[in-house]
Amino acid sequence: MTPFDLQRDAFGRWTLVLVDGTRHAPVTALRAYPVTSPEQGIALMDAEGHELLWIDDLAKLDAAVRTTVLQALNEREFLPEILRLEGVSSFATPSTWTVMTDRGENQFLLKGEEDIRRLTGTVLLINDADGVQYMIRDLAAMDKHSRKLLDRFL
Repeated sequence: MTPFDLQRDAFGRWTLVLVDGTRHAPVTALRAYPVTSPEQGIALMDAEGHELLWIDDLAKLDAAVRTTVLQALNEREFLPEILRLEGVSSFATPSTWTVMTDRGENQFLLKGEEDIRRLTGTVLLINDADGVQYMIRDLAAMDKHSRKLLDRFL
């Protein structure tokens, strides 16, 4: 049994209902480690940024509550994962990148090489000119063409 419930109120805001019936609205779901451990360490926070509830592991939640927490997380987070680089307009920056992400094909402007950050040995975070962040989860697992294009910027 899950010791809480997460629901939407009449205004569409996320509401945390604790086992004793206490209700907190609005709440925001945040991942503590969104890149390295996205399924562990989830905090449900109030509007002032105070932690109301800590979830150690999403897998330990009932299926219905887990689905609701994931929906709340996905509404707040927007971090498309680049699966493949289709092409770049130039090897000098700024350049327009055409990529295939887990959300479909997209184009963005890379202002400079400093907008590509290595988080770990194989994880990259790329900021486009509009402030959108893209992630490459495993550089080594990308196809040869994508790695060759990326090598020009790393």
